[in-house]
Amino acid sequence: MHPASLGLDPARTVAPVSRRTFGSFVEHMGRCVYTGIYEPTHPTADADGFRQDVLALTRELGVTLVRYPGGNFVSGYRWEDGVGPVADRPVRRDLAWHSLETNEVGIDEFMRWADKAGVEVMYALNLGTRGVEAALDVHEYLNHPDRTRLAELRRTNGTDKPYGIRMFCLGNEMDGPWQTGHKTAHEYGRLAVETARALRAAEPDLELIACGSSGSSMPTFAAWEAEVLEHAYEAVDYISAHAYYEPVDGDIGSFLASAVDMDHFVNSVVATADSVGARLKSSKRLQISFDEWNVWYLREFQARQETASTEWPIAPRVIEDCYNVTDAVVVGGLLISLLRHSDRVTAACQAQLVNVIAPIRTEPGGPAWRQTIFHPFALTARLAQGNVLRVELQAPTYHTKRFGEVPLLDAVATHDPAGGDVTVFVVNRHQTDAVPLSVPLSAFGTPLRVAEAWTLADADLSATNTAADPDRVVPHPAGDVSMADGVLHATLPAVSWTAIRLTRG
Repeated sequence: MHPASLGLDPARTVAPVSRRTFGSFVEHMGRCVYTGIYEPTHPTADADGFRQDVLALTRELGVTLVRYPGGNFVSGYRWEDGVGPVADRPVRRDLAWHSLETNEVGIDEFMRWADKAGVEVMYALNLGTRGVEAALDVHEYLNHPDRTRLAELRRTNGTDKPYGIRMFCLGNEMDGPWQTGHKTAHEYGRLAVETARALRAAEPDLELIACGSSGSSMPTFAAWEAEVLEHAYEAVDYISAHAYYEPVDGDIGSFLASAVDMDHFVNSVVATADSVGARLKSSKRLQISFDEWNVWYLREFQARQETASTEWPIAPRVIEDCYNVTDAVVVGGLLISLLRHSDRVTAACQAQLVNVIAPIRTEPGGPAWRQTIFHPFALTARLAQGNVLRVELQAPTYHTKRFGEVPLLDAVATHDPAGGDVTVFVVNRHQTDAVPLSVPLSAFGTPLRVAEAWTLADADLSATNTAADPDRVVPHPAGDVSMADGVLHATLPAVSWTAIRLTRG
C-alpha cells in the first residue's frame, strides 16, 4: 500500500471549532423520551423521573446542543398540551409516527432535563398545522420575563425566570410530502418570513433557522432553498440540512465514502444561499444548521412500515438500529466533514440521542449502554479544540459505484493556539489493508509529542454493542503511532477511525 501524507499549517485555518457542532436531537418518537431520557420507575430515576444513567452518558458523549421536540412530530404538536398539571394533560394522536403522545413530558420537564444535562436547547416550532400565532405564544411562554399571560402561566407552572432559548427552527422538513402540513417552497417561504419577523419583533436577537431540503436526493433540492431564501434570506440566520446514510445493496465502499456526499451537500447549499444573497445585494452570510444527520437503515424501516399495525401504541420501538463497526467509522467520517465546513456549518445535531437511531440505547427498567457510534462522537467532541485547520491530503484512491474515485483516507485537524495541542482525525476506508500515514509538523515550531491516540477498528466489521455485551466495540490505544524528526507516523488499520492528540514537548 502506498503511504499517505497530511500537510498541516497553523496559519491555514478554516474557522474556530463551533461547540454547537456536537449537538443531538430529542424527538417525541418511539422510545427516545419515554423509557429513554424519562422513566420515573427506573432504579436510577431522579426526583423528576429522568434516568440518571442516560444523563451521565449524555454528558460523557459531549453533547452541547439538543434540538427538541421534533422532527416530524413537531408538525402536529400542540405545545400547550405539555404544560400544567400532568393529570390534566390530554393524550393526542401523533400522525407522524402513528402512536399516542401522553404529554407527560412537555416544555418544563424537558427544560429541567436540559439543565441537568448541561445542554443548550434548539426549539423547533410547528409550522405544519400551526403558524405565526402559536409560534409567538410558545416563545412568550419560553422567553418572556413577566406580566404577560403566558409568562405568568410559566411562573405558575414552577419556572420564574425565562428559559432564554436563542435558537428556533421555523418548522421541520416542510419540503417533504410525508410532513403534516407539507407546503410548496413559496408557501413555506412566506410563512417562514412572516413567523421570523414576528419573532424578531418580540425578541430581536434570536437565531432563526429556515427549513432547507430534507436531503440532497429530494427532487426539489437547491430549487427549494433558492425560493425559500428569496423570501426569508434577510429574516433568518441559518438554513437547515438533513442527511442520513446507509449501505445500499451491500455497497460498503460507497457507504464508507458517505462524507463525500455530505461535502457536496454542504457546498451546494452554500452556493445556493450565497447566490440568493448576491441577487439580493445582501452583505449577510447565512450559516448552515445540519440539524439531522446519522447512519439510518432507512430501507429496512420503510419495508416494515408497509405492514405496520393499525394500532396506536405509546412509545413503541421505532427504528432502534443496532450499529456496527462500519457504521461507527462512517459516523467518524461524517464528523470530519462537519468540522471541515466549520466556516459555514456552525450547528449540527446527530439524530437522535437515545434508542431511535441513537448512540445511546436503553431497556425499560434495565441498563443503558453505548452503541458503537457513541465513541467517535464522544472523542471528537472532547478532542476538537481551537481552530479547524485546512489540510492537504495526499492519499491513494479507490473506485466507488456512487462517487467514482475517492481518497482511501479522509482527515481533518484542529489546533488550539492557547494550549498548543494539535489533533488529527482520520478515517481509513480500505476494506482489507492498513494505510501508512505521515504528518510533518515542523510548521508548528515547538516540538510536539503524542499525548494520546485512539483507534476504532475490529476484525469483525459487523460487531455491535448490546445490553449483554456493552463494550464489545470500544476505541483502543492506537498501536502503531510514533514521532520521528518532527514527523508523525501512523499505520491506520482497515476500516478504521483514528484520533491522535499531540501536545508540546
